[in-house]
Amino acid sequence: MFSANHQKFIEMDELSQQKVPFFFIIDFLVDQVEIFTENEIEKEGLLIDFQCFSNAKKQDALQKKIEWKSFPESLESFKKGFDHVQKNIHQGNSYLTNYTRKTKIETNLNLREIFHHSQAKYKVLYKDFFVFFSPETFVKILDDKIQTYPMKGTIDASLENAAEILKNDKKEKAEHYTVVDLLRNDLSMVADDVKVDKFQHIDFLKTKQKDLYAMSSEISGNLKPEFKGKIGSIMQKLLPAGSILGAPKPKTLEIILEAEGFERGFYTGVCGWFDGKDLDSCVMIRFIEKEGDQLYFKSGGGITHMSKLEDEYQEMKNKIYVPIH
Repeated sequence: MFSANHQKFIEMDELSQQKVPFFFIIDFLVDQVEIFTENEIEKEGLLIDFQCFSNAKKQDALQKKIEWKSFPESLESFKKGFDHVQKNIHQGNSYLTNYTRKTKIETNLNLREIFHHSQAKYKVLYKDFFVFFSPETFVKILDDKIQTYPMKGTIDASLENAAEILKNDKKEKAEHYTVVDLLRNDLSMVADDVKVDKFQHIDFLKTKQKDLYAMSSEISGNLKPEFKGKIGSIMQKLLPAGSILGAPKPKTLEIILEAEGFERGFYTGVCGWFDGKDLDSCVMIRFIEKEGDQLYFKSGGGITHMSKLEDEYQEMKNKIYVPIH
């Protein structure tokens, strides 16, 4: 699965050791690895808006009323894959599986407008192919210290005591513990002294459709000597990202491929900006892709043995939004 791209990871290592800034984008299955140096970004039709790097020009306010319709699959259709996931969890093949769906949407916004007017920590428009507005950091590297911020568990913020409910929800808590544990183990492959700095921190996400609370944690470690300055080697070790896959990784990946029945492609892959010294990267979620003239929104959530079908179906639908105020 990873061998075809070995050369690309070597190239990333060479660039980062030479302290050359670059942007990279890697799909979910680590089949496609694309690298862009600073002067190639514009030429390749990439628009990027990260906190640490942006090539997006400021736009005038939107002059139109947003039209937004989604056409989620039926509960019965969702249930097929959900049951397959649950069966595997009960058989002990996985204890957390991230199950995602592809939903047709209709909007009067084009991908470029969605990119410019949505508000998120990480935004990328890739040609006229896909756009995402992600709240989720994958890893950051600052002065040879690596940090990750798993985000698992969301709730509609309009509910009374929503933040408290989320914090004390048994299922969300279990899912969060699992992801924190998984990512702590993942970081330990490339770093020493790995520790959880913040646990179950509640973030507020404002969107056009509804406001959400999300639960995240912070894990850090010091890069092992053999990984210092080697962005490619680090990515090769850590991918696919645990937070959007599940645990244990190899078996859970098999379950996902059987249950979902569509190709994630770049959705739930990762991309990042290396500035010549430090790295900021994100998980490509909150994702809209164009197929022909049709737009699709890809979304989902983590399934554990405590997951209830209706709740997971609702969460998948809750995430089909665009954060334009």
